[in-house]
Amino acid sequence: MTNYSKFRELSPTAYADALSREQFMDIGITEIWPQIPRIAGPAYTVRCPPGDNLMLHAAIYRAPPGSVIVVETGNVDYAVSGGNICAIAQKRQIAGFVVDGVIRDVAEVREAQFPVFARGVIPIPGVKKTLGTLGGPVHCGGVQVHPQDIVVADEEGIAVIPVADQASVYEIAYQRTIKDASQSLEEWEAAHKAKIARILLEQGFTKTDTGLFS
Repeated sequence: MTNYSKFRELSPTAYADALSREQFMDIGITEIWPQIPRIAGPAYTVRCPPGDNLMLHAAIYRAPPGSVIVVETGNVDYAVSGGNICAIAQKRQIAGFVVDGVIRDVAEVREAQFPVFARGVIPIPGVKKTLGTLGGPVHCGGVQVHPQDIVVADEEGIAVIPVADQASVYEIAYQRTIKDASQSLEEWEAAHKAKIARILLEQGFTKTDTGLFS
């Protein structure tokens, strides 16, 4: 059984060395209230037709505890979730929502401290008339997300770790974190200065009057 808590210990930034750009959601999907604690867990995927929130409302009763519900909505004109839905998800120990769309009742969600990452807030609710899908591939924030992919989200951004690569990605990110933590700012600065000087010289930049090489 995968230990998802260890993925939560590392920032999405730490996974940048291990994942391609395509595995990070675009900057439009952000924390919906300030300083949301980092979440990490297996994706439970939901696709809602534009303007309809039926499948997300169904998902909160089907997603396993600890999962991150990832939602493709198709537009930002109607909220797919409100305070009560978030409260029920929280009660059922869902780790949080990542929504390529908008929600409402943000004050209630903030007060409950339920983690939601979305494109924004709108008062108008969607309808519940059309079936979408649960448990299939979805596009969220420019990333194709599959069930059981690990989603790591905080104020730095949202990383999606493919299920087949979880062990190797974690190890690379962990080693990078250990390396960064063991290096003082002075050591980092010295290495960084040398690296930049080398790259500039390789690119044909030889001016030294800025003091770069002093």
